[in-house]
Amino acid sequence: MTRPQSSAARELGLKRGEFDLAVRLGRIRTVPAPGGGRRRVPREEIDRIREAEGFPNTLLEQVRVVGTTEGAELMDIPSTRFTRLARAGMLTPAKFYVNRYRTVVWLYLAQELREFAGAEVNGPLLTGRAPDRVRARLQAGADLRPKNWRARHAGYLLGQADGPWERAAAVATLLDPAQLAELVVSPYERAHLQRLRPDEFWYGAPESPNAAIVQRILTADDPDEISWLRGNLLLNLEEARARRPAPRPTGHMEPAAASLEPLPEPTAEPLEARPRSLWSRLTGRGN
Repeated sequence: MTRPQSSAARELGLKRGEFDLAVRLGRIRTVPAPGGGRRRVPREEIDRIREAEGFPNTLLEQVRVVGTTEGAELMDIPSTRFTRLARAGMLTPAKFYVNRYRTVVWLYLAQELREFAGAEVNGPLLTGRAPDRVRARLQAGADLRPKNWRARHAGYLLGQADGPWERAAAVATLLDPAQLAELVVSPYERAHLQRLRPDEFWYGAPESPNAAIVQRILTADDPDEISWLRGNLLLNLEEARARRPAPRPTGHMEPAAASLEPLPEPTAEPLEARPRSLWSRLTGRGN
């Protein structure tokens, strides 16, 4: 027995944003819906969480997020230092939103910030002169907040994927369309990956200005990150093709295979009466 996510959120005392984040963090397990659509929450998962010690306060604390000002207060450092640490990749955002001024606002898990500040090894990052590696990144104009968020997001997407095609589709969401077309030549495979793309309903209408900003954040732009995504995509595609080729129209034959067909015998029929070649049927061009 499973419950819709909206019902599960009410039973767990979570707002929609808190529930979504809990799922993304792996705090709440979901399963595919039998008939498709949004994933659902097993009844036993709801019971497990409700019966846990400290419910609901423990769960609420696990999904509590703060912005720069409150995060700096939690860590007992100036907001400027907090921002520098985040831009240098020392702090990983848990989520973000685009405000009415179309500015990206990054949010961090309060629990992670307290743990970071409490770790002795991080002491030099919180007081005095910043370490050379941090200063070097900032002087180079680095802002690793999008990359770090994508790494967290990729982990969530891959964790929700049920097979190699689904894993390939998850990785494909983080690659530029031009790179995807370069790696996945077959239009049928690209269409199949598009159908399997995770439902990213949370960032608004696809054509809205905010969606364009979010899409830039979703698209990998770091060379090492892109290299990892490309390799991961190719490995999953290899496994997916071996298990089950992407669906294609019945009777379809790749143009390369068609080129191996013997040429027809000469005929006296007028050209316009002859059947169109396979290539012309595929491309829409004349014989």
